[in-house]
Amino acid sequence: MSMRILLIEDSMSLCEALYTVLQKEGYEVKIANDGESGLACAMTNIYDLIILDVMMSKKNGFEVLSEMRAKGLGTPVIMLTALSQEYNKIKGLDLGADDYLPKPFSTAELLARIRALFRRKVDISPDNVMTCGNICLNLSNLQIYNTQNEEKSVKLSQKEFDILRFFFEKPRHVAEKENLINKVWGLDTEFESNSLEVFISFLRKKLLYVDANFAIVSVRGVGYQLSMKN
Repeated sequence: MSMRILLIEDSMSLCEALYTVLQKEGYEVKIANDGESGLACAMTNIYDLIILDVMMSKKNGFEVLSEMRAKGLGTPVIMLTALSQEYNKIKGLDLGADDYLPKPFSTAELLARIRALFRRKVDISPDNVMTCGNICLNLSNLQIYNTQNEEKSVKLSQKEFDILRFFFEKPRHVAEKENLINKVWGLDTEFESNSLEVFISFLRKKLLYVDANFAIVSVRGVGYQLSMKN
């Protein structure tokens, strides 16, 4: 599954240049050219990283970042700005930016910082596992197992793994069907929601098999959410 980057930047020339560079590196890239549309895209919660300019129309980068964090969106953010004063950098970091890159910058440095953030995101635990409730998701071998009985384990398919990882990363988030499909199958996919339901059904059976203390529940008219069992 390719890493997805949201680029929120009002300079068309910079957008075009970064889009080309990032795509060559294998990233999927979505562009928003003002703060308002950028915030709307960010809140779909399907991106692995956001590159955010500070000086933009409608909403500036500080406002976008502040609203994202206030609404609980934890997607890593690299801020770009021509504002070189130290207090602007401090403001961005205090608002929740993960990195801050002053303009002009080299694409090599930006790519290095992106790789560093993705490494930080993947290193979730010393054992390279994610945990939700009583279930661990092993990121190396695509298995899930019960923390109280490790003999209760099962292998996931790649797509099942991608779906469950999405839920583990955002356990209290209601995942809209369209956003989940875009996250797992790609932004330009023609994959249909009824096919997604097949994968959700497979996952539900595997979670039952390992005696998970939570379930994937349907949210009528919206999508799916993890729900702890009583």
